[in-house]
Amino acid sequence: MSLKRSAFTLVELLVVIAVIGILLSMLVPAVQAVREAASRTKCSNNLRQLGVAMLNYEGTYRHFPPGYSSTPTRDGTVPAGVFIDPNTWDAAPGWGWGAHLLPFIEGNSIAEGIDYNRPIWDPIHRDLIQSRIQVFLCPSVSGDSGPFAVVDDSNVPYSPDGITPLMLGRSHYVASHGQESCWGECGAALTGIVFTNIYTGATRTIDIYGDVSRVADGPFFRNSKTRSAKISDGLTNTIFLGEHSSELSDKTWVGVIPGATVHPRFTSPENGPDGAATLVLVHSGPSGGELDITGFPIIHPVNFPTFHVGQMYSEHPGGGNVCMGDGSVQFFSQTIDLITFAELSSMNEGEVEGEWE
Repeated sequence: MSLKRSAFTLVELLVVIAVIGILLSMLVPAVQAVREAASRTKCSNNLRQLGVAMLNYEGTYRHFPPGYSSTPTRDGTVPAGVFIDPNTWDAAPGWGWGAHLLPFIEGNSIAEGIDYNRPIWDPIHRDLIQSRIQVFLCPSVSGDSGPFAVVDDSNVPYSPDGITPLMLGRSHYVASHGQESCWGECGAALTGIVFTNIYTGATRTIDIYGDVSRVADGPFFRNSKTRSAKISDGLTNTIFLGEHSSELSDKTWVGVIPGATVHPRFTSPENGPDGAATLVLVHSGPSGGELDITGFPIIHPVNFPTFHVGQMYSEHPGGGNVCMGDGSVQFFSQTIDLITFAELSSMNEGEVEGEWE
């Protein structure tokens, strides 16, 4: 007796390959969705840790950390030996909200090596300020997670001492300056235009004299010392922190380098380089002088297609994580009502009442 061996015909083999291909095409998106869900949860947990650290900081010092620290001035002059940007009036030492939170996020080993009274760019800080700190990094970001070089207006590596270009540790999270922005225009220009009514676009001109608190209506700005009692809109109704992917521009946990410039990695009709304050801060708009190509004031929630270096920007599908003042984290849709987002960005203008979700 002879035994016949069965084998696949060419047609059967092609059918099997096609079926496997179809199954894989169905499986890959599912796997990617699971990975993104896990990354989004991790990102949310990072922001929650930072939000709790904010509350613990206020419990210790009776105010939230400054957006960034700068030698105060009313006329652009500072004590001898203090470096100041003559245009923005940003000055040493420059440490940002993230650096001030280090002792509250198990970053004592780094915080203990920092002299907060000395400039960020002091040689004793050169290695520390390049540190990679996981709580400041969102796993969904496809852009860089390592340290980046500080640059000037021409996008050339820069340092205030003119010696060694600075490298700063990265952050994918930013603090809210409110509706208004006060980056380059809060320096030598003694007056500025601000929006006083987000519903009508009414504006007024105010004297600044280097005091950003006259402009900022959010919890974090240059030399801010915001207390919960000053947030009359309520912590639950006030945005504190949000995402900003390095796919759009570089952000840091370290602070602000006077004279630096933040450049976008891609362009749109309304975006371009902006002041050093946007290394750590963003705003929602509208802001005096910030108009779209049609001449209307810009409000830019998460992922809004103006793609400003001074706005929140996430790589999560459909929106991004935002931390409120009470430490809670919400996922904001990128289609959120513009006025609602602006209302939630200010801390004491009385626009928000009751439920907003």
